[in-house]
This record gives sequence, C-alpha cells and structure tokens, in this order.
Amino acid sequence: MKTLTRIAFRSIFFVTGGCAALLITASLMAQSAPSGKTGSAPQQATKLTASAIQLERSGITTDSDLVIPEDTRISTYENLIIQLNKTKKFQHVYRSGDHNADTAPDLVIMRLIPETFKPGSQKLREVTTVMGSTSIKVKVQFSSRDGKILLEKEVKGTVRFYGENLRATSDLAKKAAGVVKQTF
Repeated sequence: MKTLTRIAFRSIFFVTGGCAALLITASLMAQSAPSGKTGSAPQQATKLTASAIQLERSGITTDSDLVIPEDTRISTYENLIIQLNKTKKFQHVYRSGDHNADTAPDLVIMRLIPETFKPGSQKLREVTTVMGSTSIKVKVQFSSRDGKILLEKEVKGTVRFYGENLRATSDLAKKAAGVVKQTF
C-alpha cells in the first residue's frame, strides 16, 4: 500500500503540478493511511503480581474417568517446579504442603487440572515418525490464597517425533512456564 501511495503521489504531483495536486495527494494519503486503532484488537490483559507461587500437587491428580500414569504426574510436577524457578518471576517457588508458604503475603497458588491424556508409543514414533504421539492437555489455574480464581488457561504438551513419552511432560512444563512469563 505504501508503494501505491508513493506512485500516486509522484504521478499526481508531476502530471498536474501546483497546489491542487498537493491537496489531492494529501487527501489520498489521509484516506489510505491506517488510523492505528482497530476495532477488533483484543484488550491488553492486566498482569498479575506476586512474590511467591505455590504449585499444588492436588491439582495434578485426576478423577476416575481420566487415567494418567503416576510417573507422568510426578514428572509433570517436578519439571514444572524446575521451569517455574527458571522464569525468575518469583522470589520463592513453593511445593505443595510447604509451610513456609504461609508467610508469603501475596502468594499465588498454581494448579494443573488434567483435561485429556493420550498415551503414545515411542517405538511407533521412531519407526513411522508420524504416529504414536503422546499428548497431555491441562488447564493451568492461578488462584489467590482465599480460593479466588485469578486466571485459567489451557496448555498442551506433546512429544511427536523422537524421545521418551515423559518428554511430553517437559514440553507441558515449558509451555506452562510460558503462561507464567506472560501473566506475571
């Protein structure tokens, strides 16, 4: 669009000349120039602030309909603790049940609520590279100490090509840490 405006400016200015051409060019540029504001732009979300976060283990447990192996749940929890520390967004990252979290004045509690789990096959992935993917989809929930939900967002971790099935938990933890970076 800039090129078209420049061409229109040159052709109008050089063909007709004078003040009339300058006024016409200015009006064309004003009509084609974007105003900088779009009606469909999403509102900027307010950032949350906290000096400490506590990752609840109870949020990673599942109901009877969704079966997630214990090693996957433990790996998700441990990988997420590591990724939360790497974000450097909090002075303290507390584990579930840590009584030191009681002293934090603006503690945020993070829960992972499992929604779907699709176990894959490492052998099938290595042989076909298109089948056998492992995926975990969770709802990341941030709440205050009194239980008020501050934010919920869905995150999905997968391993599609090479690697162990537990690599999906590492991918999930990195994406959940990305949500933390965007939110805090």
